Amino acid sequence: MCSLTALTFLAYFGEDIVASIALIDRSLELKPELRGWLVAQRLAQIVGRTARSRDRAFRDRVEIKSACFACTTLSWGLESVDFFARRLDEARTMLLRSLQENPNWVPTYRFLASCYAQMGRLDEARELIERLRTLTDVVVPRATHWRNPEHREFYLSGLRLAAGEAT
Repeated sequence: MCSLTALTFLAYFGEDIVASIALIDRSLELKPELRGWLVAQRLAQIVGRTARSRDRAFRDRVEIKSACFACTTLSWGLESVDFFARRLDEARTMLLRSLQENPNWVPTYRFLASCYAQMGRLDEARELIERLRTLTDVVVPRATHWRNPEHREFYLSGLRLAAGEAT
């Protein structure tokens, strides 16, 4: 791993997300690598830069399509980008594909349940919540890592609705 990519993690955990983005961009200029691409995509999502995150994820998927894990991870990233951009049909399609690839991935269940709830498809959302409860005790997380408050609330309100909690 490039040392700048490693520094990005330190800046991220130190809450300086702007510094993290600058570091990862510089790191990728110096040494393009899978981990750096994944970190860059996730940071763009966290701060709510959905267009940048989606563009980067599409480019990166082409660059690393031979690595199955990477494709699954990037695919999941695109789903959340579509979800936050309120492209719910696209997000649902990709979330369902992701669930086929990794049927026990808790974040996919959460996003898909929230997506269905936001689409008004509460029966399907509640079925997903039941499955989610077999995988984790935490159905509605705090989700503080999503820095954009509108995105975080959109995600959590759908999840609470799917779980039958007051919104």
